Amino acid sequence: MVTKSVFHLRSRNNHIFLPKVFPPRPMSASLYIVIEGIDPGFDTFVNGRALAQYEDDLDRLAAELKARPLLDFFSADANSMALLEEEGYKLPHAAESLPPPQWYSAEDGLNTISTLVEYLELNPTFLGEDNVAIRKELEEYITVLEKAAAKNLRWHLAVSWR
Repeated sequence: MVTKSVFHLRSRNNHIFLPKVFPPRPMSASLYIVIEGIDPGFDTFVNGRALAQYEDDLDRLAAELKARPLLDFFSADANSMALLEEEGYKLPHAAESLPPPQWYSAEDGLNTISTLVEYLELNPTFLGEDNVAIRKELEEYITVLEKAAAKNLRWHLAVSWR
């Protein structure tokens, strides 16, 4: 049975763990792509809200399919931590104690995302009524990562709460 999860930050590389205690006002998480450098020369917007809701399920699916889990590409940076503090999280000195951002090849991300898309296309009821929205978001990721790969740019996932 697939269940929507409450998103939590976790990173095997950065060892950043946030409590699942949310600020008083309702928020929704979104996973988005950060491209290394100032301006990659193309639009990097991806929605990522459905992916954030199903991140646990997608990571388990990737593991079953022998693909790298999507959240292995997550990296926190000082800007992410500052945004969380603005949204009401109490994270004293978190931004100062972060390791440098981790960057990943676009090809590695494309391998994982393409594997997930192929499975969801073959199993359209796997994530219930949200299957289509998740596939659409994954396809947005493919578009951005293909452009990054063409320019040999690296990337990582980040999270936004709104």
